[in-house]
Amino acid sequence: MKSNIFTSRFIFITVAILLAAFSRMVPHMQNFSPLGAIVLFGAAHLTKKWQVFLIPLLATWLSDLFINNVIYAPYNPQFVWFYEGFYWQYGSYLLIAVAAIFIFNKVNTQKIVIGALSSSAIFFFITNAGCWVGNPAYPQNIGGLISCYAAGIPFLKGTLLGDLFYSAILFGSYYFAQLKFPKLAKA
Repeated sequence: MKSNIFTSRFIFITVAILLAAFSRMVPHMQNFSPLGAIVLFGAAHLTKKWQVFLIPLLATWLSDLFINNVIYAPYNPQFVWFYEGFYWQYGSYLLIAVAAIFIFNKVNTQKIVIGALSSSAIFFFITNAGCWVGNPAYPQNIGGLISCYAAGIPFLKGTLLGDLFYSAILFGSYYFAQLKFPKLAKA
């Protein structure tokens, strides 16, 4: 018998990821974002590996389309499919997904915190390396890379708080939803 991909569980997880991604429209501190947490949540609860990678990235891209072409439309006259340097951020989300697959062999509070800390670290190191590469503001040597990482430290607070906050919201709401609707639990 074929299994139906659109189970109540799959729909709940996907909608939660989309809602979290679009919560980026709410005013927030710099780098306070749900994006790392949606990747962690997806890796912990989506059953197929392609879903783990595709659904959080698709939700991120859709929210990016909205931000770039609705919110920032007055500042950019052309439609933006992808912003400059997007591959550094998206690449970091792919690496977060790989790490999360290994972290979440079992979901518990300790692993959620480890996942959030790992997510923040991966995002920080990948995106700041991306900021440094070819940037004339930084010498293209180890000293320039270290300077770029140092300049990124103030943004790390928002990333870490966002990963912790949204992980608590996503994992917590899913846990409570499972109590009320047991069919949301993994079979």
